[in-house]
Amino acid sequence: MSDLYPLTLQASLLNPAPQVPASAVRDIAVSVFGQTGEVTPLTGERDQNFHLKTAEGHEYLLKITHPGEPQDVVNFQTEAFRHVARVDPGLPVSTLYPGLCGSYEPLVQINADDRRVVRLFSWMQGEPLHRTAATPALRRNLGVSLAQLDLALRGFFHPASNYPLLWDVKRMQALTRLVERLEGDERRSMAEGFVRNFERYTNPVLPTLRAQVIHNDMNGHNVLVDSGAHETVAGILDFGDIIYAPLIQDLAVACSYHINVTGNPLASVADMVSGYHSVLPLEAAEIDVLFDLIAARLVMTVAITEWRAQHMPENSAYILRNNALAWSGLHRLLTLSRDEARDYLHACCAAEACDVRH
Repeated sequence: MSDLYPLTLQASLLNPAPQVPASAVRDIAVSVFGQTGEVTPLTGERDQNFHLKTAEGHEYLLKITHPGEPQDVVNFQTEAFRHVARVDPGLPVSTLYPGLCGSYEPLVQINADDRRVVRLFSWMQGEPLHRTAATPALRRNLGVSLAQLDLALRGFFHPASNYPLLWDVKRMQALTRLVERLEGDERRSMAEGFVRNFERYTNPVLPTLRAQVIHNDMNGHNVLVDSGAHETVAGILDFGDIIYAPLIQDLAVACSYHINVTGNPLASVADMVSGYHSVLPLEAAEIDVLFDLIAARLVMTVAITEWRAQHMPENSAYILRNNALAWSGLHRLLTLSRDEARDYLHACCAAEACDVRH
């Protein structure tokens, strides 16, 4: 499959790592981090994740990195966590703990030919966003929290920050062959139409926009809300897709999971955009391309997930968890022209700016 997408992460996306049994993970927790407790396997796209709970009631996330993940990319993610903790420790982001050796990325010999990075994170409490009925207030707070995280990441730099990531919207054109293989003439034609819009209107503009390291994956499985106050964001999880990219791409990715199923498809998106804009004001050129970036992310979601599910049927339920929502979102976006969407989003930001001034 290297001819389809010859990027660095293809190995970890198409080749699941040999699973480490829970008994071995318990031993790793003790020998590497000095923590004794029970471990429970969790789902994950590339890494193997475990919930670790000690006899004293302390809880952690223990992550065994996929052996195909480049070491510099792992370090990029690690240093991003540490940077955010230094810059804005109040953000609802996991804390990363060093091993007994002092390293935040201790290496563990799983077997003779398998050596992997193991990391220990704080366990974030809360209700997964995808199980919660999102309200306008919650969506606004999602935008606020994402903007605060982007502000914290603004001054962060790393040599691996612009590595070739499959889920990087600015590389949308690299997925052309995956889009061409989508099943169903009508669905494929719709996706190709959004790709053409991206290539014509957005791709030439992206290099001129503000860019920095961004989270790049604020979906409903990567956000926790407060169990007692569902309007409060309690956790932003998983830095596995962070990348250096246009700032507006981060908001577009987050908005792509909140397309309205009735009425104006961008009505719920407007709540998030307003919240983000209130903290980190968007520039006019960024608002101009936001609609195209949202659509591009949805196209990427259907193309990548269907491709991966075909090659990893044993994990298809997890891989396709956002697929139906993405197809629905694309159908709904067709009800607006680009001009209508652009004007609507500009009006949304103008109204937010007016509210702030008054």
